[in-house]
Amino acid sequence: MGFFDNLLLRLDESVTGLFGQWNLWTTVIATVFAGFLTYQIATRQEPDTHPFLLARQAEGSPVRQPGESAVYRSQGAPHGMPLNSGLNVKEPGASKWARGRDGDLRDVWRQAVAGVQEDGPTKGATGRLLTVLGIDKVVEHRLDDVTRQINLIGQHILDQGGNRVAIYLPNSVELIATLFACSFYNLTAVILPFDQSDDAVISMLRRSAADTVVTAPGSFPFDLVVKNYPSLRQLIWVVDEGSKHLDWNEVPQGTGGSVNVSTWQDIVNDSPVDAGKALPPLEGQKEPRDVTVFWVSKPGQPEEMVRFTSANFVSAIAAQLFAIPTAQRMGPSDVFLPADSLANTHTLVLTLAALFSNASVAFNSVAAQAHDLAVATRGVSPTILVATPAALLKTHKETSARLDASLLGRALHRLQTRQLTQNGVMPAAGDGLLSGAYAAAVGRPAGSKLRLILTAERVGADTPRLSSAVLSDLRAFTGARIMYALTAAKVAGAATQTAFYDYRVVADGDGVHFGPPLTSTEILLRDMGQWKTTDESRAGEIIVRGPCVAGNQAALGVAGRIRDDNTLAYA
Repeated sequence: MGFFDNLLLRLDESVTGLFGQWNLWTTVIATVFAGFLTYQIATRQEPDTHPFLLARQAEGSPVRQPGESAVYRSQGAPHGMPLNSGLNVKEPGASKWARGRDGDLRDVWRQAVAGVQEDGPTKGATGRLLTVLGIDKVVEHRLDDVTRQINLIGQHILDQGGNRVAIYLPNSVELIATLFACSFYNLTAVILPFDQSDDAVISMLRRSAADTVVTAPGSFPFDLVVKNYPSLRQLIWVVDEGSKHLDWNEVPQGTGGSVNVSTWQDIVNDSPVDAGKALPPLEGQKEPRDVTVFWVSKPGQPEEMVRFTSANFVSAIAAQLFAIPTAQRMGPSDVFLPADSLANTHTLVLTLAALFSNASVAFNSVAAQAHDLAVATRGVSPTILVATPAALLKTHKETSARLDASLLGRALHRLQTRQLTQNGVMPAAGDGLLSGAYAAAVGRPAGSKLRLILTAERVGADTPRLSSAVLSDLRAFTGARIMYALTAAKVAGAATQTAFYDYRVVADGDGVHFGPPLTSTEILLRDMGQWKTTDESRAGEIIVRGPCVAGNQAALGVAGRIRDDNTLAYA
């Protein structure tokens, strides 16, 4: 008998022996094993991004100066290439391959009105501007009507001799419209943080040398300002619907009539119907003036006044647009809600980026003062949300307490966390049985389409930190990705920001980092006390440079370190 005959004989005996011993338990084991393999193959998903891209998120310069670390840049703006300085605005009819101009703040509104320019199913689509009033009332503002308000308010301020316009308003369409009015009519905008003490308001008006104020009744100490700040020449009240019948044009006795008082509604309604419908032509216009903001670090401390150019803002806007992958970028299907004050440049830049992307923007006047996402999102269901770390921590605490009471919820949360941190995949917030059970366990609102949350650490403001474990939990709780930024007084937007697809939990979960630089910034660390750059570590005072930085460079006054993955963290 040959070799192959023996081989076939042994194979036959093995198969016969296997099936001869087959019983019920063998069937159960084989079925479970086959089911496990089938489940693994059917549910396997590729990570949302390649792990190598998270392992080295920034690029260091090949040479460093004495007493400093290397200069770190985003992978999207490598050394040897210019940092992202503008919006690449192209004129109508220009080739799609031609390089556009950087643009300025006026181009943001022009783009919002013009709609989507790229060919596709959404071409020509525009976003909406919404004001949330209470629980069930949402007012939509037509873009053409807002354009008319921009023109009429800007022309009125100019005709009355206004030059420096202080905007003291909660988050609202009028705040954004006044900012654009200043850009189109060559006025200096001064954005004051809302809900400040009377002394703080007067101090900010003095320091900014404002001659015009746009504000809301009940929040602005008119009598006190007129008495203590004689340089005020013009006041525009933004009156709500319930107070229109009152006479807001009255000037307090003793002022000598030096202040010209009017209301937003009267300026708009008393003008001819056809007035202000078209934006001023782009040709021949000067570069928009600076925008002055006040950085409030801690209650009771003096506010830091910073002047940003229009170029600083458009660079920051462009960097935020680039930070979101093309497949996930903002568009007409998104509803953007700033639940943080627009007086913060991080929130303002993101809101302007949403307008430029033709997303719908919802304004809730109480959102910036409420450290509660349930209150901030009442009456609207956003897809993209800007929130404070305090609000996110409150949500995390409340949801964790709710989850602790549910055994099934805890088990499902472990599965969600495993998929995020180990598989690198954002769990789909579908309508399946398990997804629905988890959403109910964590109290996620029915029909929620929230997909992205943006939040920021404010340097020197004692902002509560968000650890990587808390961020991971929040991603699972909300079903949204989270980008965590580092912001500073002299940086428009953000200095650094975590990557869109970075779901990792650092070390034991208590670690905190703020991601790599954006495409509009570069960072380095300068020796500071005990924090020095050596062969073993990279630490020192954080220095930020780039076209979105006031003065092109800013020392943040805090020590940081570069982690092994080239992201920035506090030292």
